[in-house]
Amino acid sequence: MARETQEERAQRARAILRELKRARPDARIELEFSNPLELLVATVLAAQCTDKKVNEVTRTLFKRYPTAAHYAKADPGKLEQEIRATGFYHQKAKSLVEIGKELAEKHGGDVPRSMSDLVVLPGVARKTANVVLGSAMGIAAGIVVDTHVQRLAGRTGLSREKTPEKIEADLMELLPKREWIACGVLGTLHGRNICIARRPWCSRCVILALCPQAGVADAQ
Repeated sequence: MARETQEERAQRARAILRELKRARPDARIELEFSNPLELLVATVLAAQCTDKKVNEVTRTLFKRYPTAAHYAKADPGKLEQEIRATGFYHQKAKSLVEIGKELAEKHGGDVPRSMSDLVVLPGVARKTANVVLGSAMGIAAGIVVDTHVQRLAGRTGLSREKTPEKIEADLMELLPKREWIACGVLGTLHGRNICIARRPWCSRCVILALCPQAGVADAQ
């Protein structure tokens, strides 16, 4: 088979996203939030934890800590116990307190609206910043590349890179900026529910005809 050109890969990337949109027209991230601060906190807690568990914790947490100042003034030991169920709670609690201080002191308590300002916050890397900017603010600064998007990009042949940053760069070249937010959201959902790690559900996949590894494995 002839090697796919960059333009052919871009056309296939757009077709893949089109099919994923058709299958999930109302897709959104599974973390529950009502403002950028809540999503920032939830995304920090979601590291090495399921969205379902994070949502269970934040239903109470968000009521107790409604502003950045509340996190800045939080008792670390108490906060640790309140988020313990999400795992790695020592570091996560430390990050939340430091984030609260940074937001309160440098941003008037608001979550900044730029990638450069977000990634310097304690415990916030590019993926977290992309989640907040895209899903809470509608700002397409990049594409969320989590383990699910990374796996999907590799299996579909949209990127041969191994690091999230390089995979993101590849995807950003293949898709128009207006599609970057949707790519992250839909890629995560598809990777989490269909293109799973061990044995993907190829028989249930809506992008089967566009995947080079179609039918290689199936969980059924």
